[in-house]
Amino acid sequence: MNSPFKTGSMGNREPFSAFICDESALDVLRPVVIEMGWQPEKCNKGGLRNAIQSLSIAASPAILMVDLSESGDPLNDINALAEVCEPGTVVIAVGQVNDVRLYRDLVASGIHDYLLKPLSAGQLRDALTQAQSVFASPRNAESDGEREHVATAVVGTRGGVGASTLATSLAWLFASEHHRSTALLDLDVHFGTGALALDLEPGRGLTDAIENPSRIDGLFIERAMIRANDNLAIMSAEAPINSPLMTDGTAFLQLQEEFRQAFDMTVVDLPRNMLINFPHLLTDVNVVTLVTELTLASARDTIRILSWLKQNAPACHPLIVCNRMQPGTAEISKADFEASIERKINFQIAFDQKAATNAAKLGQTFIEANKSSKTVGPIREIAKMIVGVGEDDGASLADAGKKNSLLGGFDFKSLLGSSAKKDKASAEPAE
Repeated sequence: MNSPFKTGSMGNREPFSAFICDESALDVLRPVVIEMGWQPEKCNKGGLRNAIQSLSIAASPAILMVDLSESGDPLNDINALAEVCEPGTVVIAVGQVNDVRLYRDLVASGIHDYLLKPLSAGQLRDALTQAQSVFASPRNAESDGEREHVATAVVGTRGGVGASTLATSLAWLFASEHHRSTALLDLDVHFGTGALALDLEPGRGLTDAIENPSRIDGLFIERAMIRANDNLAIMSAEAPINSPLMTDGTAFLQLQEEFRQAFDMTVVDLPRNMLINFPHLLTDVNVVTLVTELTLASARDTIRILSWLKQNAPACHPLIVCNRMQPGTAEISKADFEASIERKINFQIAFDQKAATNAAKLGQTFIEANKSSKTVGPIREIAKMIVGVGEDDGASLADAGKKNSLLGGFDFKSLLGSSAKKDKASAEPAE
């Protein structure tokens, strides 16, 4: 995801400005600035708060260097800086605190780099050269061709089947192994675990969007989403449980529209009640990943949700994933389950309590914490299949059903809907 600061181009703006607290650091900075071909007069005395005051009444430069040495709350002040900075500003912070956590939080907030005092000419030269390269290498420069945006909604047939675990793992795979910029939207506004699985604070992005849909635009997305890594950002909430969800769903549609513009992939962790209350959430979703388990209740609700999807979201292609598989302990057999839903289970994921515990302890997604485990193999295959929908050849799931699978041996015909028997049964009146 692009940060609140690092988007756009230099355009006609001033190339550089700095706000530094002490003269010794300014003495090191000015010669480097002259070497870069910029005006040394743009190196100002004063720290982050001076930068905020100045930029609230003046245009932002392309590259901004700010000193955090006199800031009592650097993260809060950086957020205040984002409010006055124009989109496209690359921010380099300078400070005295050698703290990995602070560095990580600053980078997550959108800062391009953080330099420790005392400053050296070589350190400054490298940082400023890297900042310039942001403008020389726009976001899509690395792409050989245009990719279609692909959205998947992950829905659990029952609570506790592992839909959120799968959603966060898929998002992590898209971002980290498939190198797609990915948005994770956790729509369990009160009890969502997406941010928790990524060891992040949920922030107020989603609640702000619900309360003020008119504010949603590209800049809002950049500032409101929480970045997990360079390619993955999440929007979630932890709303008070005494505050009911009051929305007509407009905000969710607008968020998805902005995600299409800003990301290659969108993963929506979609609770069942949201699916029913806001059916338009699936308007532009390519694949509905339906997570279930081998129980009678899950079989019943899989049938009901598949029927609902057929009537209300016919353009979405359902993918049946049976999670928490335990040989010999299932409530009903796989064969009976498939017979009852009148279609095959597309993927099976084994139950692995040790792996789940390991992920929770590490504060990582299930797949990130267990990369070498056999349990995660099917999750990788699911991700590969969904990514394949947006490949440059424009292949969709519907087209793929007419040729070989994107995975080689998998038959997409079993993915694309109910059997002729089911269609016939649904057309006939019940006796």
